[in-house]
Amino acid sequence: MDQETAYDGPQIVGMDLHRSRSVLLRMTPEGTRLGRVRIDNSPTGLKAEIAKAGPHPRVVLEATYGWYRAADALTETGAEVHLAHPLGVKPFSHRRVKTDERDAADLADLLRMGRLPEAWIAPPQVRQLRELVRYRHKLAGMRTSAKEQIHAVLGKAGLHVPVSDLFGRAGGAWLATVPLHGAYATRTASLLRLVAFLDAEIADLDQRTAQALAGHPGYAAVQTIPGIGPVFAAVMVAEIGDVARFPGPPSCVPGPG
Repeated sequence: MDQETAYDGPQIVGMDLHRSRSVLLRMTPEGTRLGRVRIDNSPTGLKAEIAKAGPHPRVVLEATYGWYRAADALTETGAEVHLAHPLGVKPFSHRRVKTDERDAADLADLLRMGRLPEAWIAPPQVRQLRELVRYRHKLAGMRTSAKEQIHAVLGKAGLHVPVSDLFGRAGGAWLATVPLHGAYATRTASLLRLVAFLDAEIADLDQRTAQALAGHPGYAAVQTIPGIGPVFAAVMVAEIGDVARFPGPPSCVPGPG
């Protein structure tokens, strides 16, 4: 740890967050550095170190691995937490000289100068909802991949699919009669089991998401828009979060005359 400078005014803290250890750099609103420390990542250690920055310090960290736990721990101490958008600070990654201390200092400088490209810190309940809808998206992608592979296997076997939906009732009946042999049969059977498993997992996630959003006014409201069903509505609610954080529409000011 560097020698610390005594100071009892408001402080700004830049935090370069890594998987196991992080660097915290404290400075004044004018940019005078007050101290730097490298700590092991733990809520207890972080809270103890941030206490040195006085009451309600302004802390900035990047939206990287493990930021949820760090942001929550900082908030519990009374810190004003800011989240740097990764794309906004990406140019700093191309510097010739790049150290953890410089990264922390850059974040703190951007915050104190009002130039921080900031991301919204979603509250824990919104993050929980995002986990559900984003995981569903991942599983749906896996299911699509499995279905595409089945089509590819049938193509290799020289078979023409006579139905528009291979995985509908008619398609399933036709597929059960297809004369596949050897590795083609093995792979197709495996992929069909995988599709059935993913169908069940996705259905379970849909149910859990609907339960989590029961009574949510926004979830119900967006489904009144033609073409938006429960799945897309859940994605909109999860990704937008609190709509009140956005400015309202511009007021209509009548022109002269």
